[in-house]
Amino acid sequence: MPMPRLLCFLLISIGSLTGLSAQQYGHLNFANLLSQMPGTEAAEAELAAYNQQLVERGEQMVEDLRARVREVESQIEDLPPVRVEELRVELNGEREKIGQYEQQMAVDLETKRRELLGPLIQQARDAIDAVARENGYLLVFDTSQFNTVLFAQDSDDLMALVKAKLGM
Repeated sequence: MPMPRLLCFLLISIGSLTGLSAQQYGHLNFANLLSQMPGTEAAEAELAAYNQQLVERGEQMVEDLRARVREVESQIEDLPPVRVEELRVELNGEREKIGQYEQQMAVDLETKRRELLGPLIQQARDAIDAVARENGYLLVFDTSQFNTVLFAQDSDDLMALVKAKLGM
């Protein structure tokens, strides 16, 4: 390799290494930040109350079905086989409705969670983005998630900066 090409290669290599060493990486426990933000506690309480309402309604559906089953069982010997089969189909239909309700309950709860916590999550993400840009961070890792950070050396905890950005 001629000397000018070698010198050029070395300068480019050194420039690349300098750029790499200047990159900053940070970390933040996002779940911890979210739990400390104003409004999270109220949103969690509202979500818990909503969940309780859904559970109570589901429990009432189950109790109503149990009562209906007991009623049918007490009359089963006096009923014609055709009517017994009709009641069996009816009770199975009620069981299916309860199963569908449980599935819908999970969807409704997740929708409510997004409705209540979504704005807070977006506010936290916006603050993290702003802090990272203002302070020259290339990547910020979320340490609240298992196996999200595989290697972190010389990373800075941005919790204080993000909380300051949020006015906390």
